[in-house]
Amino acid sequence: MAAAGPDGVLLVDKPAGVTSTRVLGMSKRALGSLKAGHTGTLDPFATGLLPLVFGEATKFARFLIDSDKTYLATLRLGATSSTGDTEGVVSPGGAIPTSISEIAAVSREMIGVSTQIPPMHSAVRVQGKRLYDLARQGIEVEREARTIRVDFIDIVEFSGEKLVISLKCSKGTYVRTLAESLGERLGCGAYLTDLRRTETGGFRVEDAVAPEALAEMGMELARARLLPVEVLVRTLPRSDLAEQEAWAIRNGQELPAAEGWEPGERALFGPEGAFLGVGKVAGGRLAAARLMATGISG
Repeated sequence: MAAAGPDGVLLVDKPAGVTSTRVLGMSKRALGSLKAGHTGTLDPFATGLLPLVFGEATKFARFLIDSDKTYLATLRLGATSSTGDTEGVVSPGGAIPTSISEIAAVSREMIGVSTQIPPMHSAVRVQGKRLYDLARQGIEVEREARTIRVDFIDIVEFSGEKLVISLKCSKGTYVRTLAESLGERLGCGAYLTDLRRTETGGFRVEDAVAPEALAEMGMELARARLLPVEVLVRTLPRSDLAEQEAWAIRNGQELPAAEGWEPGERALFGPEGAFLGVGKVAGGRLAAARLMATGISG
């Protein structure tokens, strides 16, 4: 049986006009991997940071999927789009504010926890069907509102109908919908003309590689760009286990929790710093939650 390939996390800078699934396929071929996945897709027109997980890293992808995202978004003010972006039918809006302070004030009102209804042109499933597939058929269905959080919205550039903002938000937030909401509050309308993810889970787009460059560098150099699996759980408290303790955890046994360990998940490491996986503390005991196949990352 052929080897599944390497383990680790690859930071890719997704170009515009391609799907996240296609970028994943290109990266799998470049690394010679059979087992891989993404940690949250980007729309085809969007660009930027797309972390991909390979091999054993797929077991821990949820930690990155659940992380906050930072974007650089370009909006066109004074118009609306049927899809909230450049792919829809554009209609004229209202008068564009001339004061940047007015835009900043309205932006501040959107910071914090609120609810958001996923747009019809999104990958959310309703009764087993993707919303964007229904939208293409002219069908609109009722969608359940989601709780989202916006940490900041900073104005990067404002000139006429062009507004560039930087924002940080929780997972599941649609920046398209935020842009539309901002336009509504300003009374002029707005839609996205460009969207770039700049950061997620502490990873930055400056450290990512373009898929075309990845394909050209050859498999050895492409694999050398992989980050170790344990970077996915670096926000968890760490526990270093002795050899006998590591053996016990890998064989389904529980251990008494050390003094000071709070209930919840912990990143587990064995002798010489080998990443074992994630354990969970409950009732004063430590048990395995999800482990590496061999207990060794790489």
